[in-house]
Amino acid sequence: MIALSLIGIGTGNPDHVTAQAAAAIDACDLILLPLKGTDKADLAGLRQEICARCITTPGTRIEAFDLPERDPATPDYHTRVADWHDAIAARWAEVIGRHIAQGGGPRVGLLIWGDPSLYDSSLRIAERVGRLMPLTLRVIPGITAIQALCAAHAIPFNDLGAPVLVTTARQLRARGWPRDADRVVVMLDAGGGYAGLPGEAFHIWWGAYVGMAQERLIAGRLDAVADRIAAERASARAAHGWIMDIYLLQRLSPAR
Repeated sequence: MIALSLIGIGTGNPDHVTAQAAAAIDACDLILLPLKGTDKADLAGLRQEICARCITTPGTRIEAFDLPERDPATPDYHTRVADWHDAIAARWAEVIGRHIAQGGGPRVGLLIWGDPSLYDSSLRIAERVGRLMPLTLRVIPGITAIQALCAAHAIPFNDLGAPVLVTTARQLRARGWPRDADRVVVMLDAGGGYAGLPGEAFHIWWGAYVGMAQERLIAGRLDAVADRIAAERASARAAHGWIMDIYLLQRLSPAR
């Protein structure tokens, strides 16, 4: 029986790794290290740095492997992602199976950016792996990009007693501002998901690489800072080859 642990490691700052996560990493016989191309080699390097800090047990293996890519020829988004997850699960199972065949121990870990339960596919992929081989699943929570964003801007997540909606840029573009929502966190934005909103009616708190050494932050009324965010985003992507960003939008009342 494979004991698979999905271990939340925060948003890229090794100091975000909790004591529980560090202990879980140290207990693994095998750490899976997925690679997403040369442009994200520094993300793999951060995972390796975290492993070097946490692993004290001799013999723990770190297995790096290339992840499959989504097939752009599949027109339907949900089908394209489901096929991709199937391919990733098969790759996980292949690496784990090879490790076990070579006499390796059954405790396997994956280091997950942020938290495994928040806009991350690892739990869905792990479910698929469970159809391919017997396993038990454990989730170690981590600091999320939402927490890191609010901390970086020194703001509360919500207004007093008020709800917050968490959504994606795809949904914001397709459906517009959510009905009855005053505050919305937007994740997974490839850029400019807020472009259809009236900028004078919203305040934005934006952050890229939140919690990391290269953190970039901008806040202000949307119409005043949207161009600056776009320029900063382009500059950051050019400098690092990749970008992970997140933002919180507040609908302004007429008094504001």
